[in-house]
Amino acid sequence: MLKAGVPDIYMEHRALFIQITVLVRNSLEVSMFTTCSCHPVNDPNLLQASITGSISNKLGQSTKEAREMHSPLCQQSTRSLSCDDQPADGVFSTDSHRLCRETQQVSASPSPEQSESVRKLAGAVRTIFECIGENPEREGLRTTPERYAKAMLYFTKGYSENIQDLVNGAVFYEDHSELVIVKDIDIFSLCEHHLVPFTGKMHIGYIPDGRVLGLSKMARLAEMFSRRLQVQERLTKEVATAVFNELKPKGVGVIVECIHLCMTMRGVQKVGSSTTTSCMLGCMLTSSEVKSEFVSLLHLK
Repeated sequence: MLKAGVPDIYMEHRALFIQITVLVRNSLEVSMFTTCSCHPVNDPNLLQASITGSISNKLGQSTKEAREMHSPLCQQSTRSLSCDDQPADGVFSTDSHRLCRETQQVSASPSPEQSESVRKLAGAVRTIFECIGENPEREGLRTTPERYAKAMLYFTKGYSENIQDLVNGAVFYEDHSELVIVKDIDIFSLCEHHLVPFTGKMHIGYIPDGRVLGLSKMARLAEMFSRRLQVQERLTKEVATAVFNELKPKGVGVIVECIHLCMTMRGVQKVGSSTTTSCMLGCMLTSSEVKSEFVSLLHLK
């Protein structure tokens, strides 16, 4: 039991106690409160000094750990995580159960090219505001050009990506010859005719010929090609062709279902209408049986 006066000291240092609890996760030793389990600390001043010393030690350790975590050597060691023994061709010749960790994305400062693109886009947006009768210096619009410029670069980030870096060697030998389907992949793209969005779902299926592709790479391919100025027909074919060329399967099928805002918020304004496109390659194109199985497994309306 703590002696009288100790609760006041605890309340005085309550905020520090909470910080220490979060930082060291209850690793403070019982000796903070007692010199041993049999001899309680009777002197409040001695207890306060003990608490202050323990706090300083723990905060010092935490600060040292934080500095080490942010040191250049530590940052360099965690900047790129990849397969330790991945072969040059990016394909494992042994069993397919050896997983390749994808390289982690590290946030970086905008390149000079990106900064210049933002500046040019922002200027163009200010011109648009003036043409439609708006005041670019109005409070609500003052920083909109820069925000829109950065958003547009994100909407079209697929131009700066390529298939080889995206797949990153995630092709594995596997004795599987039946359909592999990744469906309901969300896609967001911009119609190249009016620069308004069209959104929907993409379904990708293929029949392997001794090799399989990492499942997440299907979604990444859909993301890369959709993050460009597009028409749905070309988007569908580009994804199908990329899978076919990269994997060399027996057949590939891609079906895309989208709603186009250029048809719903302007023009004919037919809300609820949707567009479906497909691209079949290999045995998906030549075999009606395989194509029917693919479509039936998607349970499309």
